[in-house]
Amino acid sequence: MPLALGTFIVPLIVACAMFMENVDGTVLVTSLPVLARDLGHDPVTLKLAVTSYVIGLGVFIPICGWVADRFGSRTVFRTAIGIFMAGSLMCAVSTSLVTLVIARFIQGIGGAMMVPVGRIIIFRSVPKSDFIRAVNYLTVPALLGPVVGPPIGGFITTYLHWRLIFFVNIPIGILGIWLANRYIQNVREADPGPLDWLGFVLSAGGASLFMLGLSMVGGELVSNVVSVGMCVVGVALLAMYAWYASRVERPVLDLRLLKIPSFHASVAGGSLFRIGLGAVPFLLPLALQEGLGMTAFAAGSITCASAFGSIFMKAAASRILHRFGYRTVLMVNAALAGIVIAGYGLFFPGTPLWLIWIVVLVGGFFPSLQFTSLNSLAYADIDSRDVGRATSVASVIQQLSLGLGVTIAGIVLQISHQTQGHSTFVWTDFWPAFLAVGLLTFASIPVTARLPHNAGDELARGGRGDATINRDTGKAAAEATQPDA
Repeated sequence: MPLALGTFIVPLIVACAMFMENVDGTVLVTSLPVLARDLGHDPVTLKLAVTSYVIGLGVFIPICGWVADRFGSRTVFRTAIGIFMAGSLMCAVSTSLVTLVIARFIQGIGGAMMVPVGRIIIFRSVPKSDFIRAVNYLTVPALLGPVVGPPIGGFITTYLHWRLIFFVNIPIGILGIWLANRYIQNVREADPGPLDWLGFVLSAGGASLFMLGLSMVGGELVSNVVSVGMCVVGVALLAMYAWYASRVERPVLDLRLLKIPSFHASVAGGSLFRIGLGAVPFLLPLALQEGLGMTAFAAGSITCASAFGSIFMKAAASRILHRFGYRTVLMVNAALAGIVIAGYGLFFPGTPLWLIWIVVLVGGFFPSLQFTSLNSLAYADIDSRDVGRATSVASVIQQLSLGLGVTIAGIVLQISHQTQGHSTFVWTDFWPAFLAVGLLTFASIPVTARLPHNAGDELARGGRGDATINRDTGKAAAEATQPDA
């Protein structure tokens, strides 16, 4: 394959996978109210369809690099696309919430391998001199997915049938597999070394049980006793993993990295912020449809405004960080984001559509700036030899935090609905949920306030973070999951 063609075609193949995954998530949340009614559940119960995917994605991310080294990057990439497509088809034919949750979990497993392994392929296939240009190609699907996903999902749900939304990514997946067979080499490591299977089982099992148990509290699938029991077992497994990880040399998730102040602020403070923001893609379309009576298409046309806000902010993020520094930006921006999120709860049936669209557009500015700041600050004080392990820890906690936000928002919404005694969801049921998740973004401020005033200055104002990209950092970036949406 000619060098120039490889620099273009390999990132394009990975971009197909990223676009498929980004569109799938945003298409689904717009369709949840209609989907819930067809399956015979209230819309809030469908939060399980969102969290099950995040769980599958989060718990399998740490092993994707080892699996690619062991079985070959092309083999794993093709298999991951196939798993993701199989999960999509299972979603399309699901006739119950249980089968839908299982299908979404399978999709999450495919997504956990698909995008990170795709970035590893880019790292191994593209010349170092073209690496930045190749990675830049990947920003296109990451930006376009949240823009086109909600309107597409809303249109299909409103004018066709929700089951068809899961067929949107099938042609893209088939194209990705065909291109991978043709243009990607099946590179593998001769000796990938051992995998920390015990650590993986403890961490994955604990996180899955805790997240699923919490998601099912007050739901219709299992009793609260079973839900709480799952949470207790999950916490116990996670505690066992924390004890175990402190006593082995290379655990699957090295929690000792959290002792580094900048990394701790990025991950711990960022998690509180992500819990708040993670609820918005689930809660806002639900409020627009169930609370304000919009169609799925109208709701999707509004929620995509936040993606436009995100795009606009990305162009200015580096200049803002250069001007004010990480600590100030993270604190002030978290407060502004919290205010806007809480403000979503003030929408009422007579609110002009143009005003809702503008508020949602502005609401996209702050998460974009915060995620850019958090993701770069995480590596400010990480040694190059630890970048890969830091990426695994940060990626897993990021994904699980986003899922936890959906769960918390759903619980608060259910409590508000039951307390107010409405037979169906109305617009006044939603403001407590928006207020709660907005306050969670404020909760990140005390964590970031402990940062030194000059934290991350080498990255924000010119230094080693911007000047060079070594191969360790490049590989770590390749192993990371996609940016937060």
